[in-house]
Amino acid sequence: MAQYLEQSKNLPPLPAIRHTIPGWFRHIIEIPEEDITQLVLMVKKDIDAFVNRKAPDFCLPDAGGKEVCLSAFQGKWVVLYFYPKDNTPGCTLEAVRFSAALEQFAALGAQVIGVSGDTPDSHQRFAEKHNLTVVLLSDTDHRVLKAYDAWKPKIMFGKEVLGTERDTFLISPVGTIVEVWRKVRVKGHAEEVKVSLESRGRG
Repeated sequence: MAQYLEQSKNLPPLPAIRHTIPGWFRHIIEIPEEDITQLVLMVKKDIDAFVNRKAPDFCLPDAGGKEVCLSAFQGKWVVLYFYPKDNTPGCTLEAVRFSAALEQFAALGAQVIGVSGDTPDSHQRFAEKHNLTVVLLSDTDHRVLKAYDAWKPKIMFGKEVLGTERDTFLISPVGTIVEVWRKVRVKGHAEEVKVSLESRGRG
């Protein structure tokens, strides 16, 4: 049993397991039936604390200064992603990829929303420069970032500072968080979220 538990430490969070089964399934197929429950319980410890919780509601200004509220999308899926800063390489690629896939997300009944601590004016310039069509909201006081635990300590130049963690939340049509991606790697992420949404069906 000990060897199975040791292997389980390297398993991905449960919501992502279905995407990685081919790589690690061979390690569990010989586990005795009586040990599977304990292994699954260990894996579940890695599930984000926000999963199955009601998504914190908020209202924030968009790039044009118009207030946008999460509650306005009740009845639709919402892909809510937090990113560190406009016009940085990773954040630009992420916004471009989500913008390119907006029609596909819409076909699945989903609205994509990006949030950062930048100002509405910064969002406007960011969107114009890169032809972005994704909704970008401004959280300059970090209130929403904190509500979703995406405002975290980071080490920069040897000092601890607070900053935005690149996180994504998939929110159901009834307002429940059903999946969370923390410390996102931008490459392939929009597709990863779309696949997850497709597996759940339209709202």
